[in-house]
Amino acid sequence: MRRSEFADLTAFVAVADHLSFRAAAKQLGVTPSALSHTMRQLEERLGMRLLNRTTRSVAVTDAGHRLLERLRPAIKQISGALADLDEERDRPFGRLRIKASHLSAAAVVAPVWARFLSTYPDVQLDLHVEDGPTDIVARGYDAGIGRRDWASADMIAVRVMGPMKVAVVGAPSYFARRREPRAPEDLQRHVCVQYRSVGDGGAFEWPFERNGVSRHIPVEGRVMVNCPALAVRAAVDGLGIAYTLESLAEPALRSGQVVRVLEDWSPCFEGLFLYYPGQRRVPAALRAFIDMVTGRDSATEGDSLGNPFAA
Repeated sequence: MRRSEFADLTAFVAVADHLSFRAAAKQLGVTPSALSHTMRQLEERLGMRLLNRTTRSVAVTDAGHRLLERLRPAIKQISGALADLDEERDRPFGRLRIKASHLSAAAVVAPVWARFLSTYPDVQLDLHVEDGPTDIVARGYDAGIGRRDWASADMIAVRVMGPMKVAVVGAPSYFARRREPRAPEDLQRHVCVQYRSVGDGGAFEWPFERNGVSRHIPVEGRVMVNCPALAVRAAVDGLGIAYTLESLAEPALRSGQVVRVLEDWSPCFEGLFLYYPGQRRVPAALRAFIDMVTGRDSATEGDSLGNPFAA
């Protein structure tokens, strides 16, 4: 059905409801003469009279009544669907699909998801955790969270976490057997929890920086992970020294499960961004989520290296 045909049928229902061209025209926002012309065209197209009209009154014909019986439920359904969409436009509702890196899921989504879902009970959060860039539009995601360069040039990127400091940690039981490293080079004599790079899947060299001097240290160990939060767990279990994020290591540091080393050599990296297609209207659920995660970001801007967990 063409758009004009649907408009003509809607106009016919309005005339039948009011039994007045003037009242129906006012409802539709057109002139009575334009509405009368529309009805004549519709009747000519259908090949039958739908309305009997005089200068004083309007009545629906038998054929018009039969058509109305079929039209009313359909138009009511369509109007209801449009009204629901109009309501959802301003009210967070439905499924919110987000693709996030392991780090983003742990550092950005997990800290707010309970509050977000309790605040917006009509939203379902569908979180897919995967490192590396993804075509979020092709895979049906509303947004992605990760490195800024994972967003396409035509996307909007919103900072959701400021520059983050690295923490190098190990369990007290581990350091009871080995002397703490004093310089990055000392790590080559330690067992370390290796981190798998995004892309080629190999272990990456740990970057360090102090007073403008940079070091990239290759490390060895029997455990390799691709999740900074999991690296902390491996360190807690005494499996080696872990290179992770200060925010992820903080609970274990506070409880004494791990201790920090090489703090004066620990760098910062750029932080995390939420990105989404810029050509579309932002769904209310996504807007509410963006407002919540950006509202909790208290980090300040500053100099940074690149993301040390990048390939």
